[in-house]
Formats: sequence, structure tokens, C-alpha cells
Amino acid sequence: MSTATASAATAPAPVTTKAAKPPNPARTRLRGRLAQWGFIAPAVIFMALFFGYPLVRNVVMSFQDYSPSTFFTGRSPFNGTDNWSNVFNDELFGKALWHTILFTVGSLIGQFCVGLGLAVFFSRRFPLNGILRSLILLPWLVPMVVSGVVWRRILDQDTGVLNSFLGTVGLGDTPWLTSPGMALVSVVLVNIWIGIPFNMVILYGGLQEVPKELYEAASLDGASAWRTFRSITLPMLRPVITVVLVLGFMSTVKVLDLILALTDGGPADSTQTLGTLTYQNSFVQLDFGAGAVVGNILILISAVFAVFYLRANRNEGK
Repeated sequence: MSTATASAATAPAPVTTKAAKPPNPARTRLRGRLAQWGFIAPAVIFMALFFGYPLVRNVVMSFQDYSPSTFFTGRSPFNGTDNWSNVFNDELFGKALWHTILFTVGSLIGQFCVGLGLAVFFSRRFPLNGILRSLILLPWLVPMVVSGVVWRRILDQDTGVLNSFLGTVGLGDTPWLTSPGMALVSVVLVNIWIGIPFNMVILYGGLQEVPKELYEAASLDGASAWRTFRSITLPMLRPVITVVLVLGFMSTVKVLDLILALTDGGPADSTQTLGTLTYQNSFVQLDFGAGAVVGNILILISAVFAVFYLRANRNEGK
């Protein structure tokens, strides 16, 4: 009896463990959201400082009497919609808007058609494919100002290489940059030459993603090359075409340096666009309010085009 009592007294006490508390769902969600904001906060801050603030400042400036004296006095009184009415009543604004439409549409059509043709051409294997494809990228890599200066020398009516060649074959001299009827066409052609490599690269990458089995099936069904291109290639490239056109529009509608290098908006304002008009109002006439108005119009046109085009393309995809 004593032995049993002693063993019972020396037996270790049972160990009791505390039950783990279940995680608080609200706190878990809060931590997850804080982690998400921690990742995107640098991007939001960057966009707000370098895109949001200049945009808001430009909108405010379009309603102010902002002149060179403002830099010394700091005063830029609000003048309502005077800047907007002055811009819309200016005859040059209508010309610049029309020239911008012609320049943008002509450049996009030329760049896309030639770029797509080259992409289809280089999608086939042949000797020196990679070398030739790399050489075509050179116009895209050269700064636009440099391209403009070079092409201005090439298209010069008196000493240009192009007119010298045309003269040897008996076609005479052409006033590429000095004629109001030819200047805009020349600027569009140069811009097409610059934009072809970008279109070719993006479309070439999209062609590599098209399944080869589709082409094999079309060949077995006896489809012609045009039918295969229209029924397989173009539908499969639709998302890539959207990206090419939207990005091409964004970069073309605001082109400034190329036109300044080629014609400086002349002759007789025949190559004046919204981009050059913004420059002329702000930095030539020093009317910063009017320049801000034209700049805001350019931003609005780009935003509306991007929203409507992407929404239409998304609805077609559904």
C-alpha cells in the first residue's frame, strides 16, 4: 500500500497545452492589403509626381494668363476660357488639326502595311534572314532629330541626293520640302520610314505565336495564300495589331522633333501640326496658356482614341 502511494506521489503531472488561437481574418486581410500597397506604392508615387502633377499643372495653366513675366513675379491670374477661345478662333489651329489627322492616318497606314509585309516576309526561313532583319532596325534606333537632319539633306531641292538621282534619269527636280503641296507628303514618308521597324518587330513576334498546325490544315484544305492570310493570320494577330496601332497613334499624333528638323512647320504652315503649334505658342510666341490648351487637346485626343479602340477590341474578343 505504501509502495503504491509513493509511486503515485512521484508520478509526473500531466502536461497541459494551450490551444492555438485561430488567426483573425480581418487582421490577415489587412496585412495582405498593406503588402499589396507596399508593392504598388512606388509606382503610384512615381506616376503622381512625374505624370499626374504635370498633367494637372498643364490643365490649370490653360486657364491662366501665363507669360514670361510670371517667372519673375510669380503671378499668373486666371482668365477663364480666354485661352481656349483664342486657340479655337485661330485659323492656324484648324489647319494644324487637319494636318495632324492627315499626318497620323497616313503614317499609321504606311507603317502598318509595310511593317506587316516585312513581318510576313521574314517569317520564312532563308539565308541572311537575321542580318537583313537587324539592318532594317537601324532607322528605329537612330534618334529622330538625326533622321530628320539626314533626310533634310537627302530631300534638298538643289543639293539633295534624291533630286540628283532623279535628274540623272530625266525626272527633273522635285521641291520635296519647299512646296506646300509636297512638304506634308514628304514628312509623312519620312515618318513611315522611321516607324516601319517598330511595326515589323511587334508583328513578327506575333506571327511566331500563330500555331503552325493551322497553316498545315489550311494547306490540306486547298486554301489559297490570300485566304489563309485573311482567315488565319489576321484574326490571330488581332491583339498584336491593337497594340501596334494604339502605340503607333500615341507616338505619331504628337511628333514634333521630326517636323522641326525637316520643315519647321513650313512652308506657309503646310506642315504645321498640333505638336508644332504647341511648340510655337509656348516657346516662340511665349504664350504658355495657349500652348497648354493645344497640349491638353493632344492629350484628350490620345486618351479618347485609346479608350474607345481598346474597348471595341475587347468587346470583339468576347
